[in-house]
Amino acid sequence: MIIKRFAKEWPFHLLLLPGVVLAIIFSYVPMAGILIAFERFIPTRGIFGSPWVGWSNFKMMFDYPDMGRVMFNTIYIAVLKIAGGLLVPITIAILLNEVRKAAFKRAVQTLVYLPHFLSWVLLGGILIDILSPSTGIVNQILKLFGIEPIFFLGNNTWFPITLVVSDIWKEFGFGTIVYLAALTSINPSLYEAAEIDGANRWKQTWHITLPGMMPIIVLMATLSVGNILNAGFEQIFNLYSPPVYESGDIIDTFVYRMGIVKVQYGLATAVGLMKSVVSFILVSVSYMMAYRFAGYRIF
Repeated sequence: MIIKRFAKEWPFHLLLLPGVVLAIIFSYVPMAGILIAFERFIPTRGIFGSPWVGWSNFKMMFDYPDMGRVMFNTIYIAVLKIAGGLLVPITIAILLNEVRKAAFKRAVQTLVYLPHFLSWVLLGGILIDILSPSTGIVNQILKLFGIEPIFFLGNNTWFPITLVVSDIWKEFGFGTIVYLAALTSINPSLYEAAEIDGANRWKQTWHITLPGMMPIIVLMATLSVGNILNAGFEQIFNLYSPPVYESGDIIDTFVYRMGIVKVQYGLATAVGLMKSVVSFILVSVSYMMAYRFAGYRIF
């Protein structure tokens, strides 16, 4: 059975081969560094020469006073990003689907998709400039309405909101294209029949468009479960500062500070290993859910 299936699917496996080789070299071989989580790592003695401390680094991780806050920030920011990353693209795709002028529709698709290609290094500089409490254009507009300037990137209340909104703005164009592609599979005769029955555009959207998009919505939602602990290191690293560690510090930035800045290699590796194990479980569960509820499978 396995041989017959492989004979049928070997071109797919051949296409995967370069990626598998790169994954082995850059992802699996470095996994030897996991040993650091169980050691008092001394760089001059190397991974295999450092003294073994067992579970001490993990005990230190759970006893660390900021660990609960870091976990909460990670899950809180990730959940908001996932929710917004589903709701906004679906809404924009439905609205664009109602546009009858093809040139305008293509122009909007291109404009909303462009930020996806910009790095957070570039966007971070732009956001720091336009959100500045003294010279930023956003606060200049707020002043016109009599609103006091807001330090979006230095206020613990506004910082998570800024992260979520800017991330949605950057990525919703990609999701919009995915959902627009899903809309093309809906039979136009369903809309014609509904219109004959007296259904207005809202009822057609509710009873035809959304059900027609539901398989891809379920798929995207279930696959997002695997990213629940990935709140966006690159974005936060380029935008946060010590005043907003309380609301913006996530697992990845915590690992960076512990391992690179404070040279607590064992603690940083233990936190990273814990995140990797939980993420692996979540990714596995999300693919099982995607297969069960949306019929999605790799091959």
